[in-house]
Amino acid sequence: MSTLPTRFDVRVHPAARLGGTVQAQPSKNYTGRFLLAAALSEGRSVVRRVATSEDAEAMLRCLRAWGAEVELSGEDAHIQGFGAAPRPDTRLEVGNAGAVARFLLAVSALTDSTRLETDSPHSLGTRPMGDLLDALTALGLQVKSEGGCLPVQVGGGPIRGGAVSVSAERSSQFVSGLLFTAPLLEDGLDLSVTGQLKSEAPIRQTLDTLRRFGLTFSASDDLRRLQVPGAQAYQAGEYTVPGDYPGSAALLVAGAIRPGEVRVAGLDPQDLQGERAAVDVLRQMGADISQDAGGVTVRGGRPLRAVTLDGDPFTDAVQVLTAAAAQAQGCTTWQNVATLRLKECDRISETRAELLKLGLQAGETADSLSVCGGRLAGGVPLDGHGDHRLIMLLTLLGLCAEQPVTVTGAEYIRKSYPDFFSHLEALGAKFDYLARPH
Repeated sequence: MSTLPTRFDVRVHPAARLGGTVQAQPSKNYTGRFLLAAALSEGRSVVRRVATSEDAEAMLRCLRAWGAEVELSGEDAHIQGFGAAPRPDTRLEVGNAGAVARFLLAVSALTDSTRLETDSPHSLGTRPMGDLLDALTALGLQVKSEGGCLPVQVGGGPIRGGAVSVSAERSSQFVSGLLFTAPLLEDGLDLSVTGQLKSEAPIRQTLDTLRRFGLTFSASDDLRRLQVPGAQAYQAGEYTVPGDYPGSAALLVAGAIRPGEVRVAGLDPQDLQGERAAVDVLRQMGADISQDAGGVTVRGGRPLRAVTLDGDPFTDAVQVLTAAAAQAQGCTTWQNVATLRLKECDRISETRAELLKLGLQAGETADSLSVCGGRLAGGVPLDGHGDHRLIMLLTLLGLCAEQPVTVTGAEYIRKSYPDFFSHLEALGAKFDYLARPH
């Protein structure tokens, strides 16, 4: 991806077959969590296989601004942490990274003054932060924000901690941010999670990260009550980022919807990423797919069938699985996915609009997305809407179309999966990269 233009569209050519083995990229979710945890330790850590996404760059930029010493060596990050004392009076530019913004907003409770800003006011700048701001205010932090969105000015820390509630209805990232902060507060946190809990898997990934870094806590089975003792310390050490399931799901779908055999290596069958469920979803749809300790193999060409499933456990794979649904017999519905409307774009309405452009039948409700399998003539321009997950979906659909399709704004793939197109090329896909003027 580094040799591609800064801004580009991509013309996707139909693929007769795909085949080969690709190493899964490092997990976007775990990269951010491990980097933050390493910075919150007071010693020197090595985080191996760091993702090269824009989200990872945003996290590293902010951690450096807060005082962490970071040296990058190949895929590894060597980090000297700042522990419970991030540099005060700091401005953090979080880019378009929602998890980075929400995690660091909560960690700002350790400082007496931090300002969080975004250079994407029409994307991240519109995404909700209010439920987290309410929790921080209840804990005694001074927070200034217009409309519960970025930019946010935080002051009055470090706080002591104590009992607090937070709604996870709009994002589980609010919960994760508070969990990262809790061990370093004098009194810790006794956290009650309210509202309809969305995306449990990322919360479990955060708890897994805390456990790896030597922290203790208790959690109810339903994650409604989370208790973290205070005055603990993150343990510096060596940590390896696991393979990324959300991005790899795109490659597995590609393998399922085209003849051939595709293997994605480096995917742990016991991983806590919710998008691991994509393997089971594809199996339910009729794909010939198998998993072992070394990775996942899918043999394409088998007919697929529609499913109706709760998409919340694998939110970040819903878009790419929609490409499989578009090639399946019948109509697929992803239920309980209202949080998709609060991402880089409205991933329900904008996805439906692009599916309709391709001539597919697609529907939506407030919290569901439906698509019926059908013929893909292609030959039309498709709008990526500045969303990496939607770009993945449209690219996969282009592989199955009768005529090439052009996906606009393809550079936004860098947010989570910079090597997406090159990995597909390694499997036999063909693309034309069309530079756009700045």
